[in-house]
Amino acid sequence: MFETENISIGGVRVYGLNESMAASGYPMKTSGMSVDGECDMERAESRASKLAATAIGTGHDNFLNGIVVQFDLTAPVQMWPEIQRYHFIDFVSSGSKMHGLVKDELTDESFDPRVFESVKQKVRDLQKEYAADPSEELFLELLMNCPLGYKLTARMTTNFRQLKTIYMQRKNHRLPHWKDFCRWIESLDFLGEVLKNEVQTV
Repeated sequence: MFETENISIGGVRVYGLNESMAASGYPMKTSGMSVDGECDMERAESRASKLAATAIGTGHDNFLNGIVVQFDLTAPVQMWPEIQRYHFIDFVSSGSKMHGLVKDELTDESFDPRVFESVKQKVRDLQKEYAADPSEELFLELLMNCPLGYKLTARMTTNFRQLKTIYMQRKNHRLPHWKDFCRWIESLDFLGEVLKNEVQTV
């Protein structure tokens, strides 16, 4: 489990790492291409590390698409629209803001630590008002007054190439949640080591 005051990431699964490293050598082979065949994994990893460090957009790191990563991310609502701009990161399923605001017990852990106590209390008060009188108007007041620091969890699926792009674009982002996300990327086997060393830029 990767956890900071800003985000938490758990349930991490990585698929296709060795197979994709072996496949990174296909462009130079003329026959006998199969990840099931004999492969010098030390050589494959060395080659894959070099290819993974090439500049984004050159195409040499394409094998990273085959390394699939799935994880549960808990982060403030503020972060979700920014994640959705990435084409190759998919939400498998996510918590519902509407359901959570109506049904969940809203504890301090339900919010980013920077959300003012007065704001959290107002949301809790609106939740109680809605529970006593579940009118459409009170529901909309509760929903529209939800702070961007309200946390949701989503199961996500992506690949190492997309995470490389996110890392290069967000590692120095102003939002600390992105810096934490990039620290998590650095913790991933293989990709983390490549990124901690220098990735080429165009």
